[in-house]
Amino acid sequence: MSDFKLPTPAVPKGSLILITGVNGYLASELALQLLTLGYRVRGTVRSLSKANFLTTDVLKSHYTSGAFTVITVPTLDGPNAFSEAVKDVSIIFHVATFGFSADPNEFIPREVAAMRSILFAAKDEPSVKRFVLTSSIVAAATYTPTSTEHLTATSWNEEAVKAAWAPPPYGPERMMAVYSASKVAAERELWRFREEERPAFGMNAVSPQSILGRKLDREAGSVSAALIPDLFAGRTQVHDSVIPALSAVDVRDVALLHVAAALDGEVEGRRIYAWGRPVTWNVVLGVLRKFFPKKQFVEPRDPSIGYHLTADLSFELGLLKKWGGQDDWKPLEETIWDNLDGVTDN
Repeated sequence: MSDFKLPTPAVPKGSLILITGVNGYLASELALQLLTLGYRVRGTVRSLSKANFLTTDVLKSHYTSGAFTVITVPTLDGPNAFSEAVKDVSIIFHVATFGFSADPNEFIPREVAAMRSILFAAKDEPSVKRFVLTSSIVAAATYTPTSTEHLTATSWNEEAVKAAWAPPPYGPERMMAVYSASKVAAERELWRFREEERPAFGMNAVSPQSILGRKLDREAGSVSAALIPDLFAGRTQVHDSVIPALSAVDVRDVALLHVAAALDGEVEGRRIYAWGRPVTWNVVLGVLRKFFPKKQFVEPRDPSIGYHLTADLSFELGLLKKWGGQDDWKPLEETIWDNLDGVTDN
């Protein structure tokens, strides 16, 4: 929209913003959007080498000018892990996570400890005005084709919590349940903190589904970012087992909803569902065949498998309109093409 005008932000341009795990797939896109809007960004990484693609390439000009800086936080769950990182920041985006584990005793308490560490660091820093957590759809519901719930702000994935904390052994089949339960625990800690500690800053959570689209880091290890390149190459193990159906959302839309969650003064205490559109792998294969008509792709997937979770996303679409001038989610074909950047049909 050529006549789009950015609303007045709750936090003025030029303010310092903290993004944890800034080298990640979503976090790096978020950093780029905020820098483009005129904010300063401080990103945390576990080691400086993880940010090389940002400081020497993607965000090089911002890094050279000093608008983008990087700070190491080697251990996210230490009691004072973020005490230096939060100094003088106005907005905090907590995007970093520990990844995956099959042992709930080792994994879930660490996610909660990291959540508590950054929240209490934020509370002790008077400059903080807004806090946004990157949660996940799996905090609200089990993400399978058999799931048919209509989700609200108070939906929780109790099924995953029960499965995660079932008696051992902790085999690989437990990893998704443990990951999901960790997202439940971390987001619940966010809302518990808001209710009991009553911080001076506003708080929101953004819950994406399968994030697709461009990768600022060509070597990014994101599971969702690899789904389309893997399907392109005929590797369908994850598609056939872990994610047989999905609601696909462009990484730029997810980042924009984070921006809105932080900068919109009318948005507070919200869980924002960054879902995009329900998509089957057969639809994705159809797009790939359109792009590469001479390439032989895998056989069509089971046509009976679909995606049936629902929620009222009118609020989220309103934010995309208000803060990005968009009438809808990014077009699927554009997202798929961007996700294939650097992939050839050889």
